[in-house]
Amino acid sequence: MTPLVSLRGLTRRFGGLTAVNGLSFDIVEGEVVGLLGPNGSGKTTALNMISGALKPSAGEISLRGEAIGGLSPHRVARKGVARTFQLVRILPSLTVIDNVVAALAFRSAPLWGDAARAEAEALLARVGLAGRGHEAAVQLTYIDQKRVELARALATKPSLLLLDEWLAGLNPTELRTGIDLIGSLRDGGMTILLVEHVMDAVRALCGRCIVMNAGTRIADGETGAVLKDPEVIRAYLGTDHA
Repeated sequence: MTPLVSLRGLTRRFGGLTAVNGLSFDIVEGEVVGLLGPNGSGKTTALNMISGALKPSAGEISLRGEAIGGLSPHRVARKGVARTFQLVRILPSLTVIDNVVAALAFRSAPLWGDAARAEAEALLARVGLAGRGHEAAVQLTYIDQKRVELARALATKPSLLLLDEWLAGLNPTELRTGIDLIGSLRDGGMTILLVEHVMDAVRALCGRCIVMNAGTRIADGETGAVLKDPEVIRAYLGTDHA
């Protein structure tokens, strides 16, 4: 099957530190793939290169066979890659609906006026914020700000959605809600690369996992098998626990 996204030898150096070292993998359309690893393993740096926030020091990134490595973030977004951030990034001076309308104005086929507001309302309903577009985004709870950010990402009609610890910081009830929401995107055919530490979410959502440690891929395969891999356990818990 032809991959939707391909990484080949992806590397990022910060001076003498190699944060990502020769990372290679493919994702096919419709997959939900977990990108795992202990803190500092290079996961977010990899997402930053895919989304255009960082330029690779070496290697290639392609989307449907087209090279996107090194393009600016807005050009990568127009090619079909959207992302959320580990720390929520809403537009705090705007209402909930205007946060989403702003994204609709900058996608490859922009929407304006009444059409944009109707689409924004539909996207807010999709993430569980129906009827709340008039509220000030800055006054929302943490999970609802995450929903706004997700709706804004979906507004670009992405081929690939990058979620960087979208479920972090949620209480058990919110976590269940968040897992169900991402599951609904998966069931709708969305291709997702998910950086996550919540293993219940990884097991529920990801058919496949890629694990990094010290910038290098150490495992790639079916989720249950990967999470039992002794090298993965050592990376997370250390030799004594493994």
